[in-house]
Amino acid sequence: MAETKKARPGTGKTKSDHLDDVRARILDAALPNVAFDGWTPRLLRDAASQAGVSAGEARLAFPGGVLDLVDYFLADGDRRMSDALAHQNLAALKIRERITLAVRTRIEVDLHNREAMRRAITLLALPASGAVGARTLYRTVDAIWRAVGDTSTDFNFYTKRATLAGVFSAVTLYWFADDSEEFAKTWAFLDSRIEDVMRFERVKAGVKGIAAKLPDPLSLLGRLRYGRG
Repeated sequence: MAETKKARPGTGKTKSDHLDDVRARILDAALPNVAFDGWTPRLLRDAASQAGVSAGEARLAFPGGVLDLVDYFLADGDRRMSDALAHQNLAALKIRERITLAVRTRIEVDLHNREAMRRAITLLALPASGAVGARTLYRTVDAIWRAVGDTSTDFNFYTKRATLAGVFSAVTLYWFADDSEEFAKTWAFLDSRIEDVMRFERVKAGVKGIAAKLPDPLSLLGRLRYGRG
């Protein structure tokens, strides 16, 4: 039986709510310094101190240390992207337009945190980070697909996310080095990568169409084996 979360007296907030508030305060204090200090244990300690959070509370909020702080930062970006897309009339757009808008929105919600993003991706690429990088990337592309209305539950659920993971990773890395005005080159690169995805989807659909016209392989083998047909 799951443990019931109790509100703190006089606040109406659960313990989980309180810890999330602590996480948000620490992240807010950390972000201005990430560009100079990187995502380090010292950054976490200093941010907690600046936010008025005790060392004990900081450990409760981020038991995995700075990797948990990075994870929280990226998850917060996914949330802000979903909130922004919720105010868009996505139903009026074609699927490629929805995906393009969603990827662009995910990047744009952190335009002012580009160096923090770059350092986060660099840290998560290190072997010492384990599976955190893969998990955060999956969460982002899953959030994108869900935000644009994807309801697939079959094998396409995984292929869509795997394909978009490659696109999002490539576009994000391109953005880190883009010095063009208003990141025009990044958005052009995004358009070309989305075109690659749509081309793949068209080829996949064509293959499925051809396969549907072919004889059932089990039935064909049965006729050959028993001399029927």
